[in-house]
Amino acid sequence: MKLFNLIIAFFLVAGVSQAATLAELQEQALNSRNLIKKYQANLEISRRDQALARSSLYPALDLSYTVNALDEDSAVENSENSVAKGVISWNLFAGFADHYKIKSARLARQAEEFKLQGLRQDIRLNVALLYLGVYSRQASLQVAQDAWATLDRIHADAQNSFKVGLIKKNELLRFKLDLDHAAIVLKKARAELDKGVRLLEREVDGKLELAELSFGEFVQLPSLQADSGYEARMLARRSELKALQELAEAARAQTRAAYGGIYPKVDLSGSYRRYNDDYGIDGDNPDEELRTQLTLSINLFDGFAKQARVGKARRLADALGYDLAELESELKMQLKNLLLDYEVSAENVAVAQGSIEQAEENLRISRLAYKEGLEKESDLLDAITNLSRARSNQVAARGELFADYFKIDRAVEGL
Repeated sequence: MKLFNLIIAFFLVAGVSQAATLAELQEQALNSRNLIKKYQANLEISRRDQALARSSLYPALDLSYTVNALDEDSAVENSENSVAKGVISWNLFAGFADHYKIKSARLARQAEEFKLQGLRQDIRLNVALLYLGVYSRQASLQVAQDAWATLDRIHADAQNSFKVGLIKKNELLRFKLDLDHAAIVLKKARAELDKGVRLLEREVDGKLELAELSFGEFVQLPSLQADSGYEARMLARRSELKALQELAEAARAQTRAAYGGIYPKVDLSGSYRRYNDDYGIDGDNPDEELRTQLTLSINLFDGFAKQARVGKARRLADALGYDLAELESELKMQLKNLLLDYEVSAENVAVAQGSIEQAEENLRISRLAYKEGLEKESDLLDAITNLSRARSNQVAARGELFADYFKIDRAVEGL
């Protein structure tokens, strides 16, 4: 077993300097995935929404030039005349609706930033799990190759023994059947490894070769920090929670903005108007007017639309608050289960490593006993199967341990 582990470690370490690491693959995925670009586009849209909300703070400037053609002159205007007009208007008060709309837009933009951050974490986790999957499938292929090689040697020895009459043909056939089964398992393991590489290629959106992957991250087993502050860090960092918190606050701001329709509005405007008796800017008898207006207006009834808008905004804020509470509870439960899974996986790794040593010793004894005629061929085949199972269990246990570690890192936004 020690030699087996040393060989794997040697190949892992030897390729680290020139092969792709997990961090590099994660960055490649973040830089190339269209899903990231979609969320970046959504973030840019939210920035535009914020700019639209802030536009209400600025005055509006309008210019117009109108030409009129009548069938004949009238008492007040010529048959051909023109009017040039410029108006600047500014809303001075709208029941604080502008303030809360701007606040809501800012919070919505921050929520989009947290959504993008969460997506980045999810992609990092997916790459890590697929990268781990390729490593585990490669280790499983090594187990299958070792099992086939062992059975092939034993089958060759059995053929020689059969030729000299030391064993019966049915014993030789049993070895052949197990060898054929090992060949089938080996082919499946190769196919699974190829599929794992293809899945990783899809996630990073790029072509990969198995030889390019270093797997140096799996030389040492992961370890968690001794403190128990994972839940606090998760609640403080988790982007999904922060996004919902921002959206809930934005909804509350929208509620306050909806109340703005109850208050009166105050608007200030200034205008310049120039009337000419012809189509030119400079007429014979221009008429100019400068006007400043301060307008106070209030809506007394709009078919209960204001009440409906306020009620809708309140319910939206309530719904987001419920979603936030549910998400917090769900994430806490998931984290507790992940920590429990990690603890069990760590114990399973230790058990699996001990099982390999026992299975190797059992195979050694069974070989000697079989050669001495003290055990049947079925006992030897069982010993080979037990060793393969022990090695497969070790691969699975290590894979589960690393997977739990990556998921815990994702839970506390640490990837």
